[in-house]
Amino acid sequence: MIQIIEGSGVFIYPLGLCSILGIFVIFERGISLRLENILPKALVDKVIAGQIDDPHQSESVLSRILDFFNHRSQEVDKIRAFTNLEVNRMERGLVILEIVTGAAPLLGLLGTVTGLVQVFAGTSIETGIPDQTAFITGVALALTTTMIGLTVAIPSLVAYNIFQRRIDTYTVQLDAMIERLHSLSQPNSKL
Repeated sequence: MIQIIEGSGVFIYPLGLCSILGIFVIFERGISLRLENILPKALVDKVIAGQIDDPHQSESVLSRILDFFNHRSQEVDKIRAFTNLEVNRMERGLVILEIVTGAAPLLGLLGTVTGLVQVFAGTSIETGIPDQTAFITGVALALTTTMIGLTVAIPSLVAYNIFQRRIDTYTVQLDAMIERLHSLSQPNSKL
């Protein structure tokens, strides 16, 4: 492992930063986007049953929407606007994963090109044979930066897609809750 880090040269610093950012966002969003933090089952059941009086059982997205519904406005357009703000809040940090997914392989590619330049720069013009030290250092730089860049980017890409899909699913479920709230706010609504 130490040889891999040493072989990647100065590229280990931006790749390490990408790795730290990616890990942080993956853990933070993984915890924040759990179902009980967005749509707790007990609260969803209450909304479906038409019992929307006391949403303060949890600090979830749905409880904040119910609080908005009960204390600020029951207009469906305003509830949808507030829900869009909550969805935007769920997407917080995903742009960092998206940047890491794009930047890490490009940094690896830059390391690859730099390593190949070192190999060819160390080649003797008279003999056409590369200097062994420059050859080994250049190839090590090329391979290790590519490997580290992909190692950072692949989990970030997977996590980004999982979180984006989860948010899309939650958005659909929140829309259904808004429709239920709208039907409850109508004067002749049936529970």
